[in-house]
Amino acid sequence: MRKSPNNQDETKRVAIIGSQGVPPKYGGFETLVDNIISNKSPNVEYTIFCSAPDMDTDLSYYKGCRLKYVPIRAHGIMSVPYDIVSMIHAIRGYDAILVLGVSGCVFLPAMRLLSGARIIVNIDGLEHKRDKWDSMAKRFLKFSLDSCMKWAHEIVSDNKGIYDFVKDVYKREARLIAYGGDHAIRDVNRKRQSAMLEFHGLSECEYDLSICRIEPENNCEMTLEAYAGSGHHLAFVGNWNHSDYSRDLYDRFKNEPGIHLLKSIYDLDALYALRNNARRYVHGHRAGGTNPSLVEAMFFGKPIMAFDVIYNRETTQNKAYYYSDTKSLRALLDSKELQGSATREVARSQYVWELIARQYEELY
Repeated sequence: MRKSPNNQDETKRVAIIGSQGVPPKYGGFETLVDNIISNKSPNVEYTIFCSAPDMDTDLSYYKGCRLKYVPIRAHGIMSVPYDIVSMIHAIRGYDAILVLGVSGCVFLPAMRLLSGARIIVNIDGLEHKRDKWDSMAKRFLKFSLDSCMKWAHEIVSDNKGIYDFVKDVYKREARLIAYGGDHAIRDVNRKRQSAMLEFHGLSECEYDLSICRIEPENNCEMTLEAYAGSGHHLAFVGNWNHSDYSRDLYDRFKNEPGIHLLKSIYDLDALYALRNNARRYVHGHRAGGTNPSLVEAMFFGKPIMAFDVIYNRETTQNKAYYYSDTKSLRALLDSKELQGSATREVARSQYVWELIARQYEELY
């Protein structure tokens, strides 16, 4: 950071755009924002742009940071106008703008022209390659990614696989800044943990766990097919009423012995109880960069079975166990040799929010 004439660090005014908002209740970007502001330096002043229709509160400040509301939802196709309107409001008054995701990056040429702020974009995963988008949406997202690569001052990648993609395809050096997961470790007494397990019909160390959005790119069907009839128990947490795909899977497997389909859980204590008492963790994601649920699971030292793609191997530094189809996942389920302590050591050294907050601040 620049020094002022009296040799004190100047205050940096930073706008964060692209998350649903805080307090967090939805997903990875919201948790990222919550934790970097929780670990901020005294000379960084954050303003977080929030989606008014998506938030349960209308706080003016949160954890010492100013909140500004945009009257547009932050999901799906509406994330594009949501991000652009947020950028318009952030044109003046900030030293740096942190944009989360590329949805609104078609506006970056105008932003560079009108604003003197340093523009930093965390591109997340390769959104234009996700199965959930139709061909027109994929083309738009690819165009938006191209605009981001041309006009952003700094590109942030949270995964070495994405970092290599940016370098190979766009000939740019991204900043590799991971996602944190130490917030998942909680102080929850044993009695309360047992009550939470009982509420969900689970027994300590007798079930495996998977947590994700119920979408084809997360290989949910593969996971469920591997467990069906296997004799192994699975607690699968997700948004089962989100789409025709998720509802169809729920109807197919809801009565399968040993499979517990749990609706989305956002309470961190409840998630701690589920993770802390699971035997193993299953991670089926095949797209994107560093996935939050995988990083969070690594802190618990449980054996992790992850779908075999570069993003998951980079996140776990090849310390997990990998599968590519239902058959190979079933083989891992039957193995008695799986260990998990190595991934916990990776998490403790790489995925700590205090370190990550400092890395973002260096970009401002």
